[in-house]
Amino acid sequence: MSVLAPGGPGGEPAGDVELDAEARALLWRDATLAIACVAVDPALVGGIAIRAHAGPVRDRLMALLNTLAGDDLPRRKVPPHCGDDRLIGGLDLPATLNAGRPVLQRGLIAEADGGLVVLPMAERADSLAITRLCSALDDHTLLVERDGLTRLLDARIGVVALDEGCEPGETVAPALQDRLAFRCDLTALSIRDLGPSIIETSDVIAARALLRDAEPQPELYETLTALAAAFGVSSLRAVLASVRVAGVIAALDGRYAAGETDIELAARLVIAPRATRLPQMQAEDDAEDQPVENETGEPEQQDPPPPQSADEERQDEHPPAPDGPLDDRVLEAVEAAIPADLLRQLQIGAALGVQAQASTGGQGAQRKALQRGRPLGARRGRLDGRQRLHLIETLRAAAPWQPLRRKERGLPEAANRLEIRSDDVRVRRYQERQQSVTIFVVDASGSAALHRLAEVKGAVELLLAESYARRDQVALIAFRGSSADLLLPPTRSLVRAKRCLSALPGGGGTPLAAALDAGRKLANDCQRQGVSAQLVLMTDGQANVGYTPGAGRAAARADAERAAAAFAGEGVPMLFIDTSPRRNPKAAELAERMGAIYLPLPHPNAEGIKAMVATAGAGPAKAQGRR
Repeated sequence: MSVLAPGGPGGEPAGDVELDAEARALLWRDATLAIACVAVDPALVGGIAIRAHAGPVRDRLMALLNTLAGDDLPRRKVPPHCGDDRLIGGLDLPATLNAGRPVLQRGLIAEADGGLVVLPMAERADSLAITRLCSALDDHTLLVERDGLTRLLDARIGVVALDEGCEPGETVAPALQDRLAFRCDLTALSIRDLGPSIIETSDVIAARALLRDAEPQPELYETLTALAAAFGVSSLRAVLASVRVAGVIAALDGRYAAGETDIELAARLVIAPRATRLPQMQAEDDAEDQPVENETGEPEQQDPPPPQSADEERQDEHPPAPDGPLDDRVLEAVEAAIPADLLRQLQIGAALGVQAQASTGGQGAQRKALQRGRPLGARRGRLDGRQRLHLIETLRAAAPWQPLRRKERGLPEAANRLEIRSDDVRVRRYQERQQSVTIFVVDASGSAALHRLAEVKGAVELLLAESYARRDQVALIAFRGSSADLLLPPTRSLVRAKRCLSALPGGGGTPLAAALDAGRKLANDCQRQGVSAQLVLMTDGQANVGYTPGAGRAAARADAERAAAAFAGEGVPMLFIDTSPRRNPKAAELAERMGAIYLPLPHPNAEGIKAMVATAGAGPAKAQGRR
């Protein structure tokens, strides 16, 4: 086998950047190398998160995984909405009733011991399933405590998390991604970009044999830890995974010890997709060390350093070992593998104060229901006519106690009788998705309003275009002159929305207090109707019209502050977009009073507003629905 040539883009491609043919080919080769590492030892590397649309690209990669893994590597697929009893195991009801004693049924995780768990639709996986998988990845064991049984099972597994990439805000849970060595985004690839794999099944089998005899290399930890720190990767799991991946890549090439090329490939595949910043350039550091010249062009005399104390002199006798510079080739290769729009994504994410991996994607909060919705399994309950009986789980809960109950009543062991008590009753649980509404509160005052309104109109129309599939709604409040008007009540109608947006006027004063009151009232009305609401306020924060006409700017500002303080504690996710030419401290203070996410945005655009609204609203909506 020939190891992939280092250099060039890898990891995750930029979402808005068009890749050339060479970059797409290298991206596919990186993905095949990652799949080969997973096939060698899934538990060692943890697994891989694959973001790709359902189609030939993902099918080809999964077929390659099946080919390289061979028949000796067990694989189990977790179906969507898989119950906890099937995932981790529990009481085998038919076997228990036949045997007259509790019989354990192994779950999918335990059945995949030594192999892979494939998680389709991982971006929408239940939090309980994510917790079970993370525990197995950490401990390589699975503790089963349910139905009166307690067992500790071996679960040395890897996970293949399939993210279909349907929504920008929907990704695999961060806790699971952190435990998987690889993250591959193949949404930019088509069937024409897929080349042959340079890795054969025989290479994987030979690598497994080499890894059994390979010894750890402590020097790899220092190098890869420094690389991770340079790119802002704080997770120790990433460093450990990169060290292991370097050893696996060396084994695939028939070597025991990992070399510079293996380190470079491991850093590209593991560290680059997790990068949160670019490393400081050496030239900038050298420039800071250059002597400062005076007006005559001669080096300026520096003041002598202050005298050192005895303690400082003793410390200087044994200075700490300086960190050696990283290999330029490795550093450049990792930097080339970082998504081209990383800095823009980090800037938006830092301003919003939430991670880009929020997993609900603006789909509305989830709430528990009694009669309908997505099944969540069963819980202990009672038959009161409001909840539905879960017969199988009721029998499963009663089965372990039958021998004891027969003994209490003096019945023979072979008595064909099943006694069910009130403590055994299990009822069904459901989860129903709430509708959600995004309330735009837009400043329509002043001469610059036309530009802002054009961008807001575009953002509202983009959100409405996606609302049909999710059954979400959008509302619009515009404030100008002396009042705030509800121009667009919560709706999913594109025709009605465009008609209202086209007639949206501009000019006049800024009645910010009235706008905040109107937005809070509409949000509370929606929440009382069972609809989760989030509010987007677009203004420069320069209130000049208060509750009392002609009272002046100071009174208008005080009214706006009181209205903003009334928002605090309402539990409504809010985004404050500052449309001032420069960052306005008064607007930031107002956003803090409201408890809103503050985002200075001098030059907004419709696509950017839409993406930020989805990112800002996903996390709070999910948290609200899980309470």
